[in-house]
Amino acid sequence: MSENDGAHGGDNHEDAELFAQLRSLWRDVDPMPAALIDRMIATVAAEGLSEEYALLTLIDEPLGAVRGDADALTLQFSDGTTSILLHVTRTATGAHRVDGWVDSTSGAIELAQGEHIRTTTANDTGRFMFDDVPDGLTLVRLRTTVGDQERTVTTPQFEL
Repeated sequence: MSENDGAHGGDNHEDAELFAQLRSLWRDVDPMPAALIDRMIATVAAEGLSEEYALLTLIDEPLGAVRGDADALTLQFSDGTTSILLHVTRTATGAHRVDGWVDSTSGAIELAQGEHIRTTTANDTGRFMFDDVPDGLTLVRLRTTVGDQERTVTTPQFEL
């Protein structure tokens, strides 16, 4: 600030006028791109989208008629690029069998329940399986490559 500021008995009129001229100069010389604000909002909103948000769809089908009286649950997760389909059935031992399919090339596929993590890989058709899975909060995480970008897709937790 100059010596013309209010603390020294002057007014801020000259400083305000100078700052207005500087703003005007920069608007003319280096204007903000027209879509910058919209692009920044979209970028911030999409940051970490695949890790934080996955679409969970519970498929309502009469699966009991196909598998007898066994409890069965079919879940589909998608982040808009990669989809994971899980079919969960209860085994004779009371644990669960999780059959899964992924629609993109994937590396390691993890089934996590707290600190306990089990790892497998999908076959050529995208099918994978976890057997003897106990009850509890569960999530599935897979590493996949889309184009030349490596990504990790994580489902929200679901209850078995």
